[in-house]
Amino acid sequence: AQNRDDAMMAHGFVTAQDRLFQMEVTRRLAQGRICELAGEKARALDIRMRTIGFFRNAKQQAAILAPEPRRLLQKYVDGVNAYIETRRETHHLEFKLAGIAPTKWTVQDSLSLAYLLSWDSAANLKTEIIAQMLVDALGPEKAKSLFPLNINPDDPSENPRNAYAVNASQQNLGLASDSLVREHLSDGPLKIGSNNWAVSSRFSSGGKPILANDPHLDVRILPGPWYPCALITPDLRVVGTGFPGLGGMIVFRNAHVAVGVTNSYGDAQDLYVETVDPQNPDHYLEGSTSIPFSILEENLTIKDTKAPDGIRQETIQIRLTRRGPVVSHIFPKLKTDKVLTLRWASFETTQANIGLDRLLYARSAAEVRSALEDLNIVMLNYVFADVNGNIGWQTSGKLPIREQKDGTLPHVVSDGSDNWKGWIPFEEMPHAINPDKGWVGTCNHYTPPKDYPYYYSSHASASFRYRRLKQILETPDLKTPDDHWQYQQDTLNLMARAIAPIMARALAGHKETNKMAGILSAWDFYDDADQAAPAVFQATYRLFARMTFQDELGDDLSSVMLDNWYFWQEKLFKMVKENDSPWFDDISTVQIKETRDDLFLRAGREAAAQLKTEMGNSPDKWAWGEIHTIEHVSPIRREGFGKGLLGSGRIPVGGSSETLLRNYYDFNKPFDVIVSDSMRMVADLGDPDKVLAVLPGGVSGRLFHPHTKDQIKPFISGEKVYWWFSDEAIQAHTHTTLVLNPSS
Repeated sequence: AQNRDDAMMAHGFVTAQDRLFQMEVTRRLAQGRICELAGEKARALDIRMRTIGFFRNAKQQAAILAPEPRRLLQKYVDGVNAYIETRRETHHLEFKLAGIAPTKWTVQDSLSLAYLLSWDSAANLKTEIIAQMLVDALGPEKAKSLFPLNINPDDPSENPRNAYAVNASQQNLGLASDSLVREHLSDGPLKIGSNNWAVSSRFSSGGKPILANDPHLDVRILPGPWYPCALITPDLRVVGTGFPGLGGMIVFRNAHVAVGVTNSYGDAQDLYVETVDPQNPDHYLEGSTSIPFSILEENLTIKDTKAPDGIRQETIQIRLTRRGPVVSHIFPKLKTDKVLTLRWASFETTQANIGLDRLLYARSAAEVRSALEDLNIVMLNYVFADVNGNIGWQTSGKLPIREQKDGTLPHVVSDGSDNWKGWIPFEEMPHAINPDKGWVGTCNHYTPPKDYPYYYSSHASASFRYRRLKQILETPDLKTPDDHWQYQQDTLNLMARAIAPIMARALAGHKETNKMAGILSAWDFYDDADQAAPAVFQATYRLFARMTFQDELGDDLSSVMLDNWYFWQEKLFKMVKENDSPWFDDISTVQIKETRDDLFLRAGREAAAQLKTEMGNSPDKWAWGEIHTIEHVSPIRREGFGKGLLGSGRIPVGGSSETLLRNYYDFNKPFDVIVSDSMRMVADLGDPDKVLAVLPGGVSGRLFHPHTKDQIKPFISGEKVYWWFSDEAIQAHTHTTLVLNPSS
């Protein structure tokens, strides 16, 4: 385009051309309007979204936007609307099948998607609820023995963060679980994880920094969450990807910098236990002061074939305190008589500048970091590099300074004081600029140093992926972009390397498990799809984890906790290595005191029976990829006849939650992959022509379109695919051209 405004409008137009139905569904999700499509079964989801208030706060954000980000977003939605209005005959077939028509977009629509993304990066809500369930069930001291173990592998001592604030007021809050609570504590639709890293010029074969990023999301719904695009004007050249409907780029390179993201899991959410005024149930107490709940009314439109016009209307009321909305009811299977409210930093740090425009136009690592100071909406780890050889890592977003220096449990309101005492200064948020080691990287692990003066989070990934990244990047040899492409597909499991030999010794010498012990003993610890050892290890370790906790926590609470891998994975790893935990004893066998190895053997026997049922009687022929699969499906045919035709069918995959090639399964529904790489990108700032990048789906979101799932095969195989960057490379690879003529 001849200028940035036209480029942004064209960006909106082509995104809508390819992804309008996906955009419409995501917009309705963020705004609590899915029951317009799905009827009564989506009512609870819509009430949840309305209560949290993504769209409510997006409207407030839109009202105060500064001129530059407002113009950028407005031009984008102008392009979306130009497609909707002028190309009605080409609208997606999915609209007809769903019985809806697209409607025009607004800036607040786009911002509501930003808040939806932010919700999935805010992290700590599930941890608070599970931690409180443990306190209710076990008492505070015993519960603390299961609280998350957060380790920063870059600290020489690797001292964990374990200063949990538990007091008498937090006991017996009655947050009991039942067998359906997992549904309501599940991750949001984005389920953000990820790896990213950048190496300095001295480790790059081309003499300029190289940046790699592979965000981990739920990519099972075609064509996938990312929309790749290039924006090229006389003063801007950027190639990257963002979320359809949001506008701009999240992961990208321009002529000067490259940028990638992971979730930082900074704790930006708190639950509060409110006290309802016993004399007036429409009020809540702040100390001795009785304050009326604020009331908002919202109208749901629910698809209903029994209603006269096929729809019915329902008005809901949302109660709010000074901290935020009452959310007790949005977890309908969470049995409690308490009134819980939700406080979220993103709703309290709204400002005119949001950083996304400045990020896109950045010309140096310093300008990237400066732009991130304004990006309060999302808690992300940004890794970046520039053509002058600078590299850096910076956490975005605002985190409160909590008076109790912890946010692992719900906060019980006792008086009118505010336990949020300000915000962690930007300069003190975790970051690194041009470190001596010559690289930066994050894998959702705990990043603050041991002497960090603030509570940051108690929800972080186990350290195995980052430890493997350190092994790879701390070798002194020069690395090519192709090397980094391979690192993103690395399947070495460092957790298994430490635990599998222990497991093998426990399984050896027993008829049912001796062959499994031999397979583990011969394993190279790579979670490859064609190997039997990963299947043996994962199946046995999963059952071992359940046996460790189920006898004391019960079926429901153990299932809820174990489904939240970040809560327990590092803690159980430590328990296995130290081999002295009382949790290994099965309290249901009063006369016997079980050991770690007793549980491994018991788990191995059960795993053997399960794997034989799945894959036959010969352990040598078991293959991890036979039970560990991913399946991509069309949004209009997720189940039943035609699912395979419109989707990918089941694909065997390697990797696990512990490897850089991350293929993560639901603990309670093994072993189908639910989260994986949502794209791979390697940007060599010394290469003027191209960026290595591939999606696990495609570019188009149209039913039967050839580019809806055409990248699945290269994604699975590791074949190199590119985003073209220079004019010459783009011209050499052009297949078709669309010309948009701006109207006067």
